[in-house]
Amino acid sequence: MTHFGLFRRRFLAAIAAGATLAAARARAAAPPRPAPLSPQDKLDLTRVETYLNGIHTLQSRFQQYAPDGGVAAGTIYLQRPGKMRIVYDDPTPILIVADGRSVRLWDRKLKQLSQIAVEDTPAWFLLRPDIRLTGDVTVTNFERTPGVLRLAMCETKDPDQGNLTVVMSERPLELRQWTVLDQQHKQVTVTLEDPHYNIQLDPLLFFWTSQEGGPVR
Repeated sequence: MTHFGLFRRRFLAAIAAGATLAAARARAAAPPRPAPLSPQDKLDLTRVETYLNGIHTLQSRFQQYAPDGGVAAGTIYLQRPGKMRIVYDDPTPILIVADGRSVRLWDRKLKQLSQIAVEDTPAWFLLRPDIRLTGDVTVTNFERTPGVLRLAMCETKDPDQGNLTVVMSERPLELRQWTVLDQQHKQVTVTLEDPHYNIQLDPLLFFWTSQEGGPVR
């Protein structure tokens, strides 16, 4: 299966998961196991939390890596809370827009639009109005290597929905990469290239309307 085919199949699977989310959450689930944290780890997590809450906008080129070995590239625009635009380079015929309420995927090759709620995607953590690494989020793994912090997390009440791992450079502290592991245990890794934080973004980047089934470009 091609990288694009896998990507689209996973997005449509997320839509199906979103449609049955209430029923899934009603089932009893084992709580996630928190990572053991040293006093220094807790200080670093506080630093990461403060840093992430300080990101109001982001614009960056990116490389996306799929489990089948496929690689896609494009540009991501993010505005907290809740707004995101991902524009893929050719030949990937995909545009993703989150307007603060819904996530829409436009397949310009098939002329097909798909939609799910923002909060039903594992990457919702990065778009939250208030990012916390405690309470409704459980940090399940924390690693420190020279110059790099890596932490994995999931929803405390619904750990089966997916897992998000973020990778930070330590000095200076900066978001560099994230990996989403979905309910089917498939993962996609996004690496930021030359990111620009807290810059002015055009509000129209996150605006969506119907025009022959697709978005205004």
